[in-house]
Amino acid sequence: MRLSLRFILPLILTLSFVAYFTVPLIDKLTLKWFSRDLEIRSSLVANTLSEAVLSTEIQNSAQQKLRLKDLFSRATQDERLFAIAYCGANNSEMIASPQMPTTIRCVTLVQTSELRPKILEFASGPLHVSYALIGSQGSYLILVHDMSFVQRRTADTKNYVFLFFILLALVISVLTVLIAQLSWLGWIKGIRSMLTIHRPDIRNVAPELRPIVREIRTLFRDREHFSRDEAQISWSAQTLRDVLKNDLAGEEVIIVSNREPYIHMHHDNKIEIQSPASGLVTALEPVMRACSGTWVAHGSGTADADVVDSSQIVQVPPENPSYNLKRVWLTKEEELGYYYGFSNEGLWPLCHIAHTRPIFRSDDWKCYLAVNEKFANAVIEECKTEDPVILVQDYHLAMVPRLIKEKLPNATVITFWHIPWPNPEAFGICPWRERILDGLLGSDILGFHTRFHCNNFTDTVDRFLESRIDRDTSTISYNGSKTAVRNYPISIEWPLKDLNKQPTIPLCRLQVCQDNQLPFDAKIGIGVDRLDYTKGILERFYAVERLLEIDSTLLGKLCFVQIGAPSRSSIAEYQNFENIVRKEAARINQKFGSKTYKPITLRVRHHQPFEVTTYFRAADFCFVSSLHDGMNLVAKEFIAARDDNNGVLILSQFAGAAKELVESIVVNPYNIDQCAEAIRLALVMPVPEQVARMKSMRFYIQEYNVFRWAGRMLLDAARMRKRGKFSNPLFPSL
Repeated sequence: MRLSLRFILPLILTLSFVAYFTVPLIDKLTLKWFSRDLEIRSSLVANTLSEAVLSTEIQNSAQQKLRLKDLFSRATQDERLFAIAYCGANNSEMIASPQMPTTIRCVTLVQTSELRPKILEFASGPLHVSYALIGSQGSYLILVHDMSFVQRRTADTKNYVFLFFILLALVISVLTVLIAQLSWLGWIKGIRSMLTIHRPDIRNVAPELRPIVREIRTLFRDREHFSRDEAQISWSAQTLRDVLKNDLAGEEVIIVSNREPYIHMHHDNKIEIQSPASGLVTALEPVMRACSGTWVAHGSGTADADVVDSSQIVQVPPENPSYNLKRVWLTKEEELGYYYGFSNEGLWPLCHIAHTRPIFRSDDWKCYLAVNEKFANAVIEECKTEDPVILVQDYHLAMVPRLIKEKLPNATVITFWHIPWPNPEAFGICPWRERILDGLLGSDILGFHTRFHCNNFTDTVDRFLESRIDRDTSTISYNGSKTAVRNYPISIEWPLKDLNKQPTIPLCRLQVCQDNQLPFDAKIGIGVDRLDYTKGILERFYAVERLLEIDSTLLGKLCFVQIGAPSRSSIAEYQNFENIVRKEAARINQKFGSKTYKPITLRVRHHQPFEVTTYFRAADFCFVSSLHDGMNLVAKEFIAARDDNNGVLILSQFAGAAKELVESIVVNPYNIDQCAEAIRLALVMPVPEQVARMKSMRFYIQEYNVFRWAGRMLLDAARMRKRGKFSNPLFPSL
């Protein structure tokens, strides 16, 4: 309506303005037309009366003059003919009807130039005076017409013209607005069709727009790969589904990892479901829910075999099944050699510079090869096409990419290495370094968290394999195939799963204080990790100890809760580490604690994600002190849990997340005094500063969530698949 008024009102004003200047022109034209009509009429009247007038001139008697006056009086009964007069030759006496104005007089023939028609103004109104010669002696008639009727008609004409322009403006406006609205709706529909580039049916589009729609759709299909990952796109589960549908034509997606997303355990004569404490699971589980594919993983739960079908598959998540979980079974010997041996006593300490000596055994290496082949075969069994998209996860399965490529050369294999990659000198310790590199280079895309790790891997390949490296495009050509080495900083789901079901912040705090016998006004810190020597748990404890030494006012107030999930308990190094953690926590509690106060609360058991989120929401600060880490998603989970925008994150500079979450307090975990000071700063940081830092980090994680992480890899895979169609030379003989 506003748009219509904006158009109609100016149009009406414009036409009124035109009418205002048009009416005077019409006045002049009307007056000219009526004057000509009156002149013609005067000539007709004069011709009619000329015979009678000439007889009077001949007889020239008084009686004849009276008859002529009577004739003039009767002739002037016409409403337009105002008066008639006769002027004889030689300017004789005027014989006129009674209404003849006294100012009109006869003139001599010498003055006949004055006998032109004219319009004279009188009190009664304008009069048209014309002269008509009769006879041959110079006599003439004076005919005076009343022009008031011309004024009346001109006034009516003005009104009609003005009204005509107004009505014309209204009609034009209404028709124009109506046509514009209909055209706009048609164009909008057409534009929507243009932008809906993947809808095959364009029958509803206006015929004149169909060629444009086809061209624009083609253009978007060619260009969308390069613009889809722009910052303005909001990545979500639906966005990821669209990538699979549109860019990968709905290809099947298979994830393969050692750790499974759901573990079924026997407990008190019933089966319980657990989610493992794993950053890999935290990242990939929402991606798998969005992709609705198959996840191949090691079945490690005591009840895992009881819930699968004949194909070793169970649908998950339990509350809303959306993808298949295929379980691979390992013997105790295989698990001991492949997982605890080569993977976690060899590769794990080799890649994490945490000053723990890696151990390599040939028997462990044989188990590693056998189990990798078992995983690869399980993946191939699940492939329904010859060119699936397969996401291989982490250091446990370094040989799987090559094994899959040997059986399915058209498959697109994306491998993501979730832990750091060391420099060539460090990796050179591994006795089977060339075999591991060869296995990984079976991937089409090999991803790391940071560019630093990508560079380390490329340098390692350059050192130990005969290959061609293109550092401009970050690709490695090896054995006739190319591998793109990319950095994809991993992240978490946004919003955090089940966050809307969490109690309020005060209720979370009350619950945590009650469960751990903490004073409600305590300053609560939180650490969440697997009990692993790379996580810097002891350094965290030493920082708390140091702060209590230098600031006694915090005694009885500072309470640090460490959630430690048991991990790899079959490995002696991990057993020793857990014992040390328990002893150091007890020592510090004995040093500063009392019957009612413990500075460190150690919770060594598995916690479900919902429980961990409750602790995040209750804490004043979260301390992530990794000695060396790929990314560490605990930092991002803490931020995602704080929808109140309060709380402080203390983050190790050796965690990959430190390069993204620059608003955190970044520390060197080996510098105990610096870490103690960081805790003090977190406790005294003003609320406005906490809010500003937390809002910035939350916005970053919202934009760079796990769906963007997976989407970038899948888009890169889609580009590679498309370019592969044009990889053959056009002129092979040249």
